Amino acid sequence: MSPGDDEAGSGTPPSPEPGRPPRIPLPRASVEDGGLPLPPVEPVAPQPLGLEHPVLKSLLGAWALAACSAEETAAVEEHLGDCGACADEARRLREAVGLLQRPESLDLDPGLRTRVIEGCLGRRPPRIPVPVWAASYDAETARLDALLQDFGDAEWHAPVRLRWFRGESATSRRTTVAGVIAHLLAVDGLVALALGLDDPLTAGEAPGKPDEEDAAKKADKADGQHGPDGSYGSYGSGGPTGVARTTGLAGPVDTPARRTEAFWAGSHFPPTRSVRGPWREQTHALVRTVSFTGGGPATMPVSYGGFALPLRDAMLDRAFECWVHAEDIAEAVDYPYAPPAPRHLHGMIDLAARMLPETLAARRRAGLAAPSHTRHLVSAGRPGRSLRLEIEGSGGGEWLIPLDSPGAVGSADHEVAHVALDDVEFCRLAAGHVSPEEAAAGQLGDREAIRDVLFAAAALSRM
Repeated sequence: MSPGDDEAGSGTPPSPEPGRPPRIPLPRASVEDGGLPLPPVEPVAPQPLGLEHPVLKSLLGAWALAACSAEETAAVEEHLGDCGACADEARRLREAVGLLQRPESLDLDPGLRTRVIEGCLGRRPPRIPVPVWAASYDAETARLDALLQDFGDAEWHAPVRLRWFRGESATSRRTTVAGVIAHLLAVDGLVALALGLDDPLTAGEAPGKPDEEDAAKKADKADGQHGPDGSYGSYGSGGPTGVARTTGLAGPVDTPARRTEAFWAGSHFPPTRSVRGPWREQTHALVRTVSFTGGGPATMPVSYGGFALPLRDAMLDRAFECWVHAEDIAEAVDYPYAPPAPRHLHGMIDLAARMLPETLAARRRAGLAAPSHTRHLVSAGRPGRSLRLEIEGSGGGEWLIPLDSPGAVGSADHEVAHVALDDVEFCRLAAGHVSPEEAAAGQLGDREAIRDVLFAAAALSRM
């Protein structure tokens, strides 16, 4: 028998030749166990480390953040079962970690609705499209209606504090979620009247005399239109070309504050969830009406009681207030609420920037801004001293605000100041939710001009 035969018969693998890698042996299960599967391997649990109490206590923070190794975690958790003080501390740390995590909104992306509609309309254009200048109102009322859909009685009666800016300081008014929707219904009704639609105030019963007097006092207090601040009504207030026919107050109900007080005072009971139906129907009627007109009345004046805006700007104005009050409602019920889509947010900011020169002039006439004799007045259409308003964010841009005359033209060559703000922060300033002193993220140049413009932006707000 040759040596090679002996090696083959013995079952011993031959020695590898020099310079040649060894042959990989077959799995043990196939060779030694007759092909039977290997027994399962029992998982080895991490063994707790033998750590002292001070060390274990110092690891509680890392344990709460899930940053410990498996052995450290086992040691800490075994210790928590024996040490009550450390167990209480661990519970508090876990709760604190939960607060650090940003709550995720259950709402859909606010831009999703716009993208879906654009995709649908790209395939089949509508026979009667919604005008571009009414799209933000359509979107914001739909978002607020979706927020209200699942509210129970407790949410509808949750307290809400409406905030706005008057003169040189902030003011507020307490109501409920239902009261806020009633406010939107009453003020949107001014635009409805301008379009020839029904006035929601005529659906309510007229209040008694004591309520009239009390509501009139409250309306005059809240109505900056008759106050000394030169405000131009809530950057979310609207009005008709004429005067509302209903008088729940002493005098015409022609301003947002007086209409709201009339609506509230005209109800025997505080507003409830039943106000959602009329408000929702009115928003649909407004969008439907401006769509059927084909955008023709875009320049039709809408009176705010002391000034007027074209209908296209009034619809932007109403979209802004709908968003602001939707945030008020969401805050009251502890629910996240996202800003509008960027293009809608940009339109709202643009409207506020265009209103700033007139508001600044009104405050100057009321003695609340730098007196005109310290300025070089310019004729209408001529370039004058300007402030560059830079709004950062997806809805932002840049605007040159004329300082010396509302009829002047903003000019980069005559720029004397520069203010930078976040887009949402600027809108909250215009809504009276942020004080002018806290609003600007960056300021450069004439401090007096900067102060005047920031206070003018706050003066756009109203109940």
